[in-house]
Amino acid sequence: MPKTLPRILNKSTIAQTRLFKVEALELEFSNGVVTHYERLLSSSAGAVLIVPMLDRDTVLLIREYSAGVHRYELALPKGRVEAQEDWLDAANREIREEIGYAARSLEHLRTISIAPGYLSHETQIILAQDLYESRLEGDEPEEIEVIPWRLSEIDKLLAGGEIGEARSIAALYMVRDKLKGS
Repeated sequence: MPKTLPRILNKSTIAQTRLFKVEALELEFSNGVVTHYERLLSSSAGAVLIVPMLDRDTVLLIREYSAGVHRYELALPKGRVEAQEDWLDAANREIREEIGYAARSLEHLRTISIAPGYLSHETQIILAQDLYESRLEGDEPEEIEVIPWRLSEIDKLLAGGEIGEARSIAALYMVRDKLKGS
């Protein structure tokens, strides 16, 4: 039996930047308990994270600066979905900007969240196959390094410590298992 969602008694914006809005919520749960939550609302239509497969075992990773942890990290290409943009179009645009390839085959695998307890942001995981060279100018402050990696060696990738982003790790395992089964 699905649970009844809490009733929102009051909500207010307590901070806002160009990317995020922090919202305070006063909620009443079905058992009568009233409590306060804060959540971070994304200003965009969400994001795409793309798993670009050069062949059945070779994924193209990127090494780019990650401001949140102040280091360079390996990850999958990703970016925000622009207003009125379809997820698959956003995915193809992002890989063209970040790795210089487009895909003839794009498949939405699933929608994931990062921290649903306080963050509204959702990411669409997209599998990109049948790649061909096609570069678009991106908005990155420096050129992104593209690193081919074998999906069959994910454990070695994780042991190296250069990849820590949970979305990328989850997507790599999803695609590895999907391609292994097909």
